[in-house]
Amino acid sequence: MADMTPSGRDFLKMHGLGNDFVVLDGRLRPVVLDRQSIRRLADRRSGVGCDQLIVIAPSRSADADIFMEIYNADGGEVAACGNASRCVGALLMTETGRREVIIETAAGRLTASAAPAGQVCVDMGPARLQWRDIPLARPEDTLHLPLALETLRDPVAVSMGNPHAVFFVPDVESVDLARLGPLLETHPLFPERCNIEIAQIVAPGRIRMRVWERGAGITPACGSGACATLVAAARRGLGGRSGEVVVDGGSLTIDWRQDGNVLMTGPVALAYAGTLSAELLP
Repeated sequence: MADMTPSGRDFLKMHGLGNDFVVLDGRLRPVVLDRQSIRRLADRRSGVGCDQLIVIAPSRSADADIFMEIYNADGGEVAACGNASRCVGALLMTETGRREVIIETAAGRLTASAAPAGQVCVDMGPARLQWRDIPLARPEDTLHLPLALETLRDPVAVSMGNPHAVFFVPDVESVDLARLGPLLETHPLFPERCNIEIAQIVAPGRIRMRVWERGAGITPACGSGACATLVAAARRGLGGRSGEVVVDGGSLTIDWRQDGNVLMTGPVALAYAGTLSAELLP
């Protein structure tokens, strides 16, 4: 019989525009996970269910509040997640009573700050545009990647601490992203796999985007993907350096500053809190 005993490991279920997370606090008691346990927790039928699992760990430097570990639903660790950064930022601001907090990640330090209407703004750091930064398997022009699959072709590559390929199309709804996304994610051009965005310019300052996230599949939102899409559009001359990116779950406001850093502003939500059963952990 399965062990139904609660482990005493509390969790929060949070989301940013439907991109959802299981959040564990490992600051006082370390969180020990393996790839199999992450998959169990992320499973939407037999676990809690999430796109990413987030661990709040002690900071590694004196001037940061925490270190954020990020794991995709397939169990793989990744360096960046914009929507999760907003959620964790909101938790820390509530906890500390401050209006600004510093989050360390494997991709660098992020600043999260309170924004109007209960939203959270995260400085995602600089958009990285060189082929080694994406990374790509070989030198290529990141403004025009030599990559095509059926109706998707000529993407822009951007790194927001994680790799993105942005395809501009006339109609995002007509693209079979569920079929094409995994093929493009694992293309040999991307040695660390890639997040795949399809984007449509619907009006000045407004972009419609859908996303296939590496290791998670189609998600209702991707904060780093929205940043990459706005940057890609600006680089192509399809829009300015700020605007609204409309994802399946709602809208994010993106500002690519002149210093190269990208600001992302959007809502966060706490769905529920709970305690994990022992069978879900190693």
